[in-house]
Amino acid sequence: MHGTILLSHGSGSSPEATKVSALVALAEGRGWRTQRPDYREDDARGHAGSVAPRLARLNAAIAACGTPPLLVGSSMGAFVSALASLDHPVAGLFLLATPEAIPGFDVALDARQDVPTLLVHGWRDEVCPLDDIYAFAGRRQLPLLVLDDDHRLGGSLAAIERQFALFLDALA
Repeated sequence: MHGTILLSHGSGSSPEATKVSALVALAEGRGWRTQRPDYREDDARGHAGSVAPRLARLNAAIAACGTPPLLVGSSMGAFVSALASLDHPVAGLFLLATPEAIPGFDVALDARQDVPTLLVHGWRDEVCPLDDIYAFAGRRQLPLLVLDDDHRLGGSLAAIERQFALFLDALA
């Protein structure tokens, strides 16, 4: 067994979302334990209002792990995963369709600098502009994979799974 992966879904989604479920299957097939926090109750507070309760829920899950987990997130899940990494040691960050900021929330995207990180984004992301995450990746010199897709990255699941497998292999 390798360790624990905490997979955080996006707003308006669920722990059973397509991308999260596919990454869980891949990770568990490679000997990782997985957990999927359920943020649906938090999301009822709106985008800005959901950040603090999502962070609290994720921080509690990280604290319960015992060893630094790998954090995986999509959209709002990526945003809170990145922020949670500032308060806890983590094994890595695999972040999809990440917003650089949440309108109405005072803290911009930030992440622990000393852990393996991969950002995956769509060229046609209509929710989180590519230019914002491109600038963030450039400032931090983080790898950024840009796919021919929109915010949901629904047409890129196979490519995301391949990158996730490589990411897991690098951590093992």
